Amino acid sequence: MNRTPASSAQAHDAEAVGGGRAGGPPLSQGLKQRHLSMIALGGVIGAGLFVSSGTGIAAAGPSIVIAYVLSGLLVMLVMRMLGEMSAANPASGSFSVHAERAIGPWAGFTVGWMFYALLCVAIAAEAIGAAGIVVQWLPDTQSWMWVTLFMVLFCGANLAAVGNFGEFEFWFAALKITAISLFLVLGVLAILGVLPGTDAPGTANLTGNHGFMPNGLEGLILGLPATVFAYGGLETVTIAAAESERPVQGVASAVRTAMWRIAVFYVGSMLVAVTLIPWNDPSVVAEGPYVAVLKHLDIPAAGQLMNVIVLVALLSAMNANIYGASRMAYSLAARGEGPAFLGKVSGGVPRAAVGLSCTFGFVAVELSYQWPDTIFKWLLNMVGAAVLIVWGFIAFSQLALRKRLEREAPGKLAVKMWLFPYLTWVALAGIVAVLVLMTRESGTRTQLYFSAGLTVALAVVGYVKQRVVAVRG
Repeated sequence: MNRTPASSAQAHDAEAVGGGRAGGPPLSQGLKQRHLSMIALGGVIGAGLFVSSGTGIAAAGPSIVIAYVLSGLLVMLVMRMLGEMSAANPASGSFSVHAERAIGPWAGFTVGWMFYALLCVAIAAEAIGAAGIVVQWLPDTQSWMWVTLFMVLFCGANLAAVGNFGEFEFWFAALKITAISLFLVLGVLAILGVLPGTDAPGTANLTGNHGFMPNGLEGLILGLPATVFAYGGLETVTIAAAESERPVQGVASAVRTAMWRIAVFYVGSMLVAVTLIPWNDPSVVAEGPYVAVLKHLDIPAAGQLMNVIVLVALLSAMNANIYGASRMAYSLAARGEGPAFLGKVSGGVPRAAVGLSCTFGFVAVELSYQWPDTIFKWLLNMVGAAVLIVWGFIAFSQLALRKRLEREAPGKLAVKMWLFPYLTWVALAGIVAVLVLMTRESGTRTQLYFSAGLTVALAVVGYVKQRVVAVRG
């Protein structure tokens, strides 16, 4: 029997909403609505916003605000599509399950393992970054000590119970959101000239120094891809929804409330930064826009305060990525798209999948120490455009599944994509546009080519596997 998306619906339903293989133990449903809401709000806020956004400002100048608005709109469309599918069919495999249902098993295999690779490489990068910050504070220690501590801590937390992951992310996200909220309040007060010791800057920094778009359209174009990748991570909330108390209501609420709030955090932060300090101030790139602004406002120990926030952001992302990678591996195994042992559940947790994800992270860390400019760099390049590829699969899946849901189960459409199918096609066009922009710079062009190669390789393996299953069936 050919394992097509239609004929495999029953297998998918076994995995959806926390299930495993038929008759196997389910994942626990230990995440509360407050966990989901905070994961949706804070999970996407990573170290890239606090530090790397300075590079985007240097390229685009004040027009970086436009870049964040455009990329934020694209992310809103992608999340709305993903929210529609996940509310209708919550599953720990999220978009991988949706791609399999909509396009075929090869698509679910491809996007699932692509995302898994992305998360595992990110685990290593975040562990190394977090360790680097602690070593600055404690120079007599070694980086590997802190990497080991962080990996063991979060691996243990994820092995124990999903509620541990939820609690870590709740408080991590709360701290990040509080920090950004305080930054925005201080920034607005400074812009209005009511903060003691500050004068209202007016529009001098927005229109001076060669204008709002100092490097022309080219600068805006160069800054746009970086802003898109800064939003990566929102997908985790739809993976986590499958282990919540009320999956359908949880994902619907999280998607609806998170999108515009995150846009406010990103766009608002950048607007405050480029209004208060010149875009070409060297400290914007050297220390990041947040530290530059806080120092401009004479906030004591601004650099160390931001180091604490960046450390929290890195640890939060590391924790979330271990969780996301383990659930994606579990989902793939539960659908026969991965080794069977990864689909085993003990105490409501896919412990083998958690262990493999942490092991992969450890190996990637070792590769970064031994071969930072070769093997580890290749790994980073292979997942450089993975987020955009995942978004592309999400859009194509939503095009197919929305029509199927309207025909077969319209009652499941708790969340609906706006102006379907027109805005879905707009989102696809935006994804393609960013991929094209990546070819303009040597670094992003290399990432695009490596990621495309990995995608093709996975698609070929997935298609061959699909055909073998069909023949045997």
